[in-house]
Amino acid sequence: MDSLRRLVWSIVALVAIVVIGTIGYEVIEGWSFLDAIYMTITTITTVGFREVHPLSDAGRIFSIFIIIGGVGGALYVLTTIMGYILEGQFGLTMGRRRMKNRIARLKEHFILCGYGRVGEEIAQAFSEEGVPFVIIANNEQHIAKADKEGYLYIFGDATSDEVLKEAGIERAHGLVAAVGADSDNTFITLSARELRPDMFIEARSSSPGAEGKLRRAGADRIISPHAIGGRRMAMLALRPAVVDFIDTVTYVRGREMELENVDVAGGSPLIGRTMEQARSKVGITVLAMRKKSGKLMANPPGEEIIEEGDRLIVIGTKKRLAALESLFEGKEE
Repeated sequence: MDSLRRLVWSIVALVAIVVIGTIGYEVIEGWSFLDAIYMTITTITTVGFREVHPLSDAGRIFSIFIIIGGVGGALYVLTTIMGYILEGQFGLTMGRRRMKNRIARLKEHFILCGYGRVGEEIAQAFSEEGVPFVIIANNEQHIAKADKEGYLYIFGDATSDEVLKEAGIERAHGLVAAVGADSDNTFITLSARELRPDMFIEARSSSPGAEGKLRRAGADRIISPHAIGGRRMAMLALRPAVVDFIDTVTYVRGREMELENVDVAGGSPLIGRTMEQARSKVGITVLAMRKKSGKLMANPPGEEIIEEGDRLIVIGTKKRLAALESLFEGKEE
C-alpha cells in the first residue's frame, strides 16, 4: 500500500471515529449534535477541557473507547501526513540527484533541445538505436512525458549556457535544436557553437528565411520537417519501392540490414588501400564515399584509394558494420 492510499484510509478511519462518537453521545447521553461532536473532538485531541455535561457510567465507558480509538487514529493520521510529505520531498530530491549524477556520467551523447512532436520522434529514434542523450525542455508537460518514458532530462532553458553545461555539452557528441521557434533554435545554436566549436549541431527550421540565420549561427545541418515531409510524400507516390527499402534499412526495428556512415581515422590499416581491397577484406557494400575534400562519389570504383578523413556510406549486417567501424577507426588490425 503506497503512502497516498495509507493517508486516505487513515483520514477515512478518523472521520468514522468522529461520526461514531457524535452519534454515540447523542444516543447514550441524549445531547444535541453540537454538544456531541464538540465532546468527541475534545476527547480525540486530548485538549483537556472538561465534559460538556456530566457523563453517565455508560457515557464514561463509551468515552474510554473513543479515547483509545480516537487518539490512536489522530496520531496515525498525523504521522501518515508527515511521512507522506517527507517521503515525497525526499523522493523528489533523491530522484533529481540521481538524474543529475546520470547526466554527469554521460559521454559522447546527444543533447536534444525541445521535446514537442518533433523532439519525441528524435528521442524515440535515439532510444531505439541505443544512443545516449539528454533532453532539455522548459515545458512541464513535455518534461512529464520525458519522465514517463524514462529519458534523462533537464527542466530549463536550452538557450542558457549554464543549462547546456549541466547537460554536459563539453563531453557531448552533438546537439539537436528542435524547439518550435526559429529564434530559439538560432540562439541555442549560437550558444552551443560558442561553447563547443568542434561539435556537430543540427537545427530545426520552420521557415525558409531562418535557414541562413541558423547556418551563420553555426549549424552543421538544417532540417525543415515540413519540406522533408512534402518531399517524402512525393517520393512515396513516385517511387514507393525505393522508399520502402530505405525505411526498412533505416527505421525498422530488428532489421537485419542497416545503413551506416563510417569515418576513416588516423591509424586505420585500410589507409592507402583501394576500395576493392577494403570490400574483399570486410565484405560490405559501399554505396557512396565522401572524400575529405568534400567530393561525393556514388558507388566508388574499386581502384579508388582510401585516405584519412574519408567518409563511407555502407550497408550490411550489424556484425559486419561493427567490424568495419572498428577497422576504419584503427581499433583492429
